[in-house]
Amino acid sequence: MKTFFHVSDIGDLGAALDEARQVKATPFAWKHLGENKTIMLVFFNSSLRTRLSSQKAALNLGMNPIVLNIGQDSWKLETEMGVVMDGDRSEHLREAIPVMTSYCDIIGIRSFAGLSDRESDYNEPILSQFIQYGHKPVISLESATVHPCQAFADLITIEEYRRKKRPKVVMTWAPHPKALPQAVPNSFAEWMNAADVDFVITQPQGYELDPRFAGNARIEYDQMKALEGADFVYAKNWSCPGVTDPSKYGQILSKDMGWTVDERHMAVTDNAYFMHCLPVRRNMIVSDSVIDAPTSLVIPEAANRVVSAQVVMKRMLESL
Repeated sequence: MKTFFHVSDIGDLGAALDEARQVKATPFAWKHLGENKTIMLVFFNSSLRTRLSSQKAALNLGMNPIVLNIGQDSWKLETEMGVVMDGDRSEHLREAIPVMTSYCDIIGIRSFAGLSDRESDYNEPILSQFIQYGHKPVISLESATVHPCQAFADLITIEEYRRKKRPKVVMTWAPHPKALPQAVPNSFAEWMNAADVDFVITQPQGYELDPRFAGNARIEYDQMKALEGADFVYAKNWSCPGVTDPSKYGQILSKDMGWTVDERHMAVTDNAYFMHCLPVRRNMIVSDSVIDAPTSLVIPEAANRVVSAQVVMKRMLESL
């Protein structure tokens, strides 16, 4: 495995989930793979679960993790080509990438969408440059359009808690005070479409995800109807993807608090489990009573971030 951005990069999902179970049961069984190997984790944006879970996964595999916070531990980096660097960015990504990758065997990158230029964000300029100039295996630790380690952990969690062969999984949009990227919902949709689940997306008009990620999911604009009989409810906010009107890309089209997942919403489900990638805005995305209920999986879900990252790193080490 040379890159990890999409569900297609993991190959057979059944095999990947079997491997995840093995890794979770015996996390230190492959420490020999990472001996004398280094992974660099580069953060253009803040993080909690991604940073900690990636470091823990690397240590479980015997690797030496180096964490770099761009703009705090390093110079501010220019990411655009052809610009006159007369501002506050002292170094260009073009030089920084080959330097960074010369110090490591695998590199993980976290960078968010700018949410002002849809075409630029969806072309993934930062990840693309790391592939082009770094010549080392690249893991997306969240980018402008995808968050595959999170989606893989979500699927692992669903596999652990499913009560039927083909559960109904509903991803519902929920309100948020800030404009958020589509990376998490994009990847969740992509992975659920590849899994053996009945997958439904519910959101207000104008929030339709890019078809390459929404895939064959059933789209339902009536949230309560979508939630009927659900086995898992995955709540997440995202800003306008701008699919039909790129001029609205990144905008907040609604703050309708009627979409906040509360006991009224969960009552129409089949005693569904609640999921969220965290961090979560309580009583905007989800009510206290739902996230604190015994059916809330947000903590097991976060713990599985170590497992998903470790499976990916293990496969990359095996391919070196």
